[in-house]
Amino acid sequence: MTDIDQALDWRSNAVDCTTCPQHGQARCGLLRACVQDRYARRIDRFFDWNPALANFYLDHPHFEVRAIAAKHADIFRLPPLLEAEDETVRWNAARRLPERHCLKLRNDPHREVRIRVATRLEGADLAPMLWDPDYYVRLVAAWRVPPALLLSLIQDPEAEVRRVAASRLPVEHLLLLAADPDELVRREVAQRLPADLLVQLRADASWRVRLEVAQRGPRAAAAELAGDPDPLVAETAQQRMLAAVS
Repeated sequence: MTDIDQALDWRSNAVDCTTCPQHGQARCGLLRACVQDRYARRIDRFFDWNPALANFYLDHPHFEVRAIAAKHADIFRLPPLLEAEDETVRWNAARRLPERHCLKLRNDPHREVRIRVATRLEGADLAPMLWDPDYYVRLVAAWRVPPALLLSLIQDPEAEVRRVAASRLPVEHLLLLAADPDELVRREVAQRLPADLLVQLRADASWRVRLEVAQRGPRAAAAELAGDPDPLVAETAQQRMLAAVS
């Protein structure tokens, strides 16, 4: 028999229904819905069946009980939980509160909380998270802030973050990433630049970037690429030149 087949509490002791405050008063069942059980699914089911009891378990010694109770408790009881020791409790409280309560969690010590906060905040409230020490927090923020705020990311140490910036920056700022060390960042720039500006990328080290120039750039740039060392770039440029004279 495994642990999951046994009714054990969070201290690994056998669940004793006779000592439970809810014994005989709540809808519950061993191995199915039990607030004393160590397994989150059974605790969750207990509060699904008995949401009115959640307020009484917000200070339970087991963090799983507190975290799940926070999903059902009255909202006015949740703000103090933003200071809880366990990150799951903090987030389950924050996700139900108005956005302004999430502001204090922008610097939460746990990255998972900050990632989730970044999915809720918007605009200027989200902007400080573009400097978060965790790259994934910055990545989530980069997808959600207004494009004009993305200039701070053009020198981000993570290429994936810079690629998001390249995909969303206002067009007038794209050339700031034209010399980025990451090929995929530069390709994103090339795909979004107006055709007349692509001439500046005709000597790029990446054939993918040069291919974009050959496909969309000014005719003079395409002519230069007709002798490109990459056969696909050269062929594309040559076809454009032939189409121009036919």
